[in-house]
Amino acid sequence: MPAEYTQGDQFRGARIHLCDLSGLEIRDCDVTGLKIVDCYGGNVSLGGGFERVVVNDVDVTAYVEAELDRLHPNRVLAREATSAAEYRAAWDAIEKQWEETLDRARRLPEAKLHEQVDGEWSFVETQRHLLMASDAWIGNAVLEEDAPYHPLGLPGGGMPAEASAKLGLTLDATPTLDEVLAPRLARMATIRRVVVELTEAELDRVCGRKPADPYPDREYVVRRCLTVVCKEEAEHHRYAVRDLTVLEAGARTE
Repeated sequence: MPAEYTQGDQFRGARIHLCDLSGLEIRDCDVTGLKIVDCYGGNVSLGGGFERVVVNDVDVTAYVEAELDRLHPNRVLAREATSAAEYRAAWDAIEKQWEETLDRARRLPEAKLHEQVDGEWSFVETQRHLLMASDAWIGNAVLEEDAPYHPLGLPGGGMPAEASAKLGLTLDATPTLDEVLAPRLARMATIRRVVVELTEAELDRVCGRKPADPYPDREYVVRRCLTVVCKEEAEHHRYAVRDLTVLEAGARTE
């Protein structure tokens, strides 16, 4: 088993020199100021939210963002929505892309939808995470529902297990796609209702709750909550279709 380091700062400011780091995985970490100098290797992959990325003295940040926007135009709608009409347009596009992608996923055997590609969430786990996102940012923060969290919701890796348990989440559950989609599609219908009824004044309303207890204490306005949900939907759709391509190729060779 490879060594695993979690929630520590022992590597902050460290200098790693003349070491074999092949296969190293850095996940859910703050890598501000990370420098990789005079190193070599094949198949180097970077993914995440980077403010600036420089490769061999070339700033590739704008190029990467532009290419992602070209390949996944709904990212732009989700990121740039500011008015009620623009949020409605973004949600229209999100619903359409998931309808098409769910049809595509259903053509695979159920077992494939539980496979992880390169250690990322499976297709079913992705649906569970988006269920959690809608519960937190819409059901809890915006609508202040009495019981906003469905037990099949899957939070991001940074939420402590005890915090997930307090929300009633069953992280070790192994539901089928249909079992997850029942609450997931119901939440999407709720968001549809929210954006249909949305007014400009409502966008700037301060929510009475934050998404969940582990989130920072600050003001959360409806606009911010909708943006987070739309961006989550757009980005995780990008990941899902990327991995579906791999799963489909695997299914054809089996």
